[in-house]
Amino acid sequence: MFNRDRWDEILEALNANKFRTLLTAFGVFWGITILVLLLALTNGLRNGVTADFGDFATNSMFMWTQGTSKPYKGLPKGRYFNYKIDDVAAIKSEVPNLKYVSPRNQLGGFRGANNVVRGTKTGAFEIYGDYPEYIKQQPMDILQGRFLSYSDINEKRKICVIGTGVEKGLYDKGEEVLGTYIKINGVNFLVVGTFKMSNSQGDDEQDASTIYIPFTTFGQAFNRGESVGWMAITAVDGITITSIKQHIFDLMKSRHKLHPEDERAIGHFDLSEQFGRVNGLFSILSLVGYFVGALVLMSGIIGINNIMLIVVKERTKEIGVRRALGATPWMIKGQILQESLVLTILSGMLGVSFAALVIWIMNAILDNAGPVENFANPSVGMQVVFTALIILVVSGLLAGLIPANRATKMKPVDALRIE
Repeated sequence: MFNRDRWDEILEALNANKFRTLLTAFGVFWGITILVLLLALTNGLRNGVTADFGDFATNSMFMWTQGTSKPYKGLPKGRYFNYKIDDVAAIKSEVPNLKYVSPRNQLGGFRGANNVVRGTKTGAFEIYGDYPEYIKQQPMDILQGRFLSYSDINEKRKICVIGTGVEKGLYDKGEEVLGTYIKINGVNFLVVGTFKMSNSQGDDEQDASTIYIPFTTFGQAFNRGESVGWMAITAVDGITITSIKQHIFDLMKSRHKLHPEDERAIGHFDLSEQFGRVNGLFSILSLVGYFVGALVLMSGIIGINNIMLIVVKERTKEIGVRRALGATPWMIKGQILQESLVLTILSGMLGVSFAALVIWIMNAILDNAGPVENFANPSVGMQVVFTALIILVVSGLLAGLIPANRATKMKPVDALRIE
C-alpha cells in the first residue's frame, strides 16, 4: 500500500489523461457535495422549526378548560368551569412521574390596551402569574436581580420580574431598574429582576414584553381568587407526557363532574407529541437526502468504473509484462483497486471540503441578514463526514472491482500479443 514505486505509477496513470481524470473525478466530487449539502439543509430546516418550540421543556403539555360537549349528572351541555389551585395539588399527589406542575394566569395581551404605567410612560404588556419552578420549564436568563421565590408566593408579595422590552418601554437608557415601582392595572409592584429568554427566536418582541408576578399575588390583586387559567405540566426524564396525560384528564373529569367521554371539555397542547412528529418528519427528510445523494454519487462511481475498464484495456500489454515477470493476480488486482480508491477518495474529500465552504458561506449570510423563519444554522456533524468517508471507500472498491477482476483474468501470452 505504501510502496513508493506503486504510488508513482498511480500518479503517472492519473496524469496520463488529465482531462479524462478530471471529468471522472467530478462525478464523485459533485455527488458527495450534493449529499452533504442536502443533509446540511435538512438540519437547517430542523433547527429552524424546532426553534419555534423555544427552550421550553419539550416533554411538557399545556392544559386549559373549554365548554363541555356532553351533559353529565344533571349538568348541561356547554357548561364552563375553571381549574382551582386544589387541582394542581391533586395532580401532583395522584399522578406519578411528573416533574413540574405549574398553574398559570394571564392578564392583558401583547399589543393590546395599555395596562402598565410608570410615571408618564405607559405600555401594553403580558402579565403572568406564575410559580418559581416555571423558570425550569421555560429557561430564561436573569440579567439583574432574581426570579420569583416561594417566599413571594407564601407572603403574596407585590413584586415583579420584567422583560427587556418592558425595561426599554418604561425606563430611560442607563436608568436603574431594580427597586423601582411600576403600576399594573392600578396596583403598584416592586421590580426585583429583569430577564431575557435564553434562546429567544420567533416573536422576540413578545417574549421581551412580558412581566412575571407571583401566582398568589396575581389572584389577590386582580380578583382571580384560587382560579387557574391553565397549567404547564412536565413529565420526568425517560417518561413522555403523552403516555400519562390521559391519567391527568381522567382525574380532572372526575373532580369537575365531566362526562368520561367528553373530549372537548379539556383543551391541551402536547409539546412532546408535536416535537416527536417534527423529529420524525426530519428523520425521513434525512433519509431522503441520503438516498438522493447516494443516487447522484452512484453516477460518479459508475463513471470511475467505466474509466477504469478503459484504463485496464489500454494497459493490457503492461499487465501482460507484469504477469510474465512474476506478478501475482492479487498484485495486479491491488494496483487497479488502489488507483480506483485514490481517485474516489481524493475527489470525494474535495467534495466534502467544497460543501463545508458552501455551508460556511450560508451561515455567514444568515448571521449578517438576521434570523430566517423556519431555517437556522445549516450544518452537518462529524458523523456525516465519517459516513461519507466510508461510502467513498466502499464505492472506490466497488468501482475498481470489475476492472481488477478483468485484469487478473488475462493470460500473459494473450496480453503480450495486444498491439
